[in-house]
Amino acid sequence: MTGPPPTTPEPPPMDAVLYEAGFPVGLLTEEQRLVLSELTPQELTVLLDVKSRLDAVGPEVQAHGEIAGGALF
Repeated sequence: MTGPPPTTPEPPPMDAVLYEAGFPVGLLTEEQRLVLSELTPQELTVLLDVKSRLDAVGPEVQAHGEIAGGALF
C-alpha cells in the first residue's frame, strides 16, 4: 500500500529568514516587507551575504565612526 506522495517542506516565511539573519524586520514598512518578500532565491542569497560581510566589519566601522566623529575614510 502506498501513502501520499512525499511533500517538500515549505520554505520559512521571508520575515522569519530575515529576522534570523539579523534584519530589523519589526522596523520595516509594509512596502519594504513586500519588496523583500518578492526577492528571488538568488537575490536573497546575495542580500544575506552582503549583510553577513557588513556585520563582520561592523565593530571596525563603528569604532571609526566614534573616533572620527562619523567621518568616512
